[in-house]
Amino acid sequence: MLVTLDGVRILTDPLLRRRIVHLRRVVPLDATAADAVDAVLISHAHYDHLDLPSLVRVGRAVPVIVPRGLGPLLRRRGFADVREVEIADEVPIKGVTVHATPASHEGNRWPRPNASALGYALYGSQRVFFAGDTGLFPELDGLVPNLDVALLPVWGWGPTLGRGLHLDPERAAEALTLLRPRIAIPIHWGTFSPFFVRDKSFLREPGEAFRRAAHEVAPEVDVRVLQPGESVTLDG
Repeated sequence: MLVTLDGVRILTDPLLRRRIVHLRRVVPLDATAADAVDAVLISHAHYDHLDLPSLVRVGRAVPVIVPRGLGPLLRRRGFADVREVEIADEVPIKGVTVHATPASHEGNRWPRPNASALGYALYGSQRVFFAGDTGLFPELDGLVPNLDVALLPVWGWGPTLGRGLHLDPERAAEALTLLRPRIAIPIHWGTFSPFFVRDKSFLREPGEAFRRAAHEVAPEVDVRVLQPGESVTLDG
């Protein structure tokens, strides 16, 4: 996701390539997606979230906020402004405060350094929560007070969610009952597919499945389902 808050452009877990190992991008990439970015948030070390060639495309001078332990990996690759954070740490980015939050996900990926998975809350004139990859956990309850927008993962990159802790549409809807945002946007779906999988229904269904589940358990939340490449402007 590219979040523009109070004029500050923050990119989350960018994966800007057409292919990575067995995954193929199935929607076009906006050629301007990485332009004039003020900071990049990295939630954890898995290769579909921390993609070094994509970070090079954004620019080695752009601040990159990463879980503590991943800094040396990026500095060895020439990134000049790497800021390592732990839960509750805060980093100011041009008037927007980035606050590191917990996540329930196995963030390690050998041979990369061990580092916890994180989410991030962005505090400005509005409050935006980027959950990274996570399962449900009790601390989501009121994690970001007065939350305006929750960006919640609802799927993975294949017909199943794979190993580890993830949110599916139903569990992501349950997370809304804990986070209590004004608006929710499902993310982490519909963009990449293994080249060998023929049934592509998993690319189309998770967003609307999340909308339906949210309507059942958190009808007060305004769900905005964006197709990959789409954007939405939110008023105050």
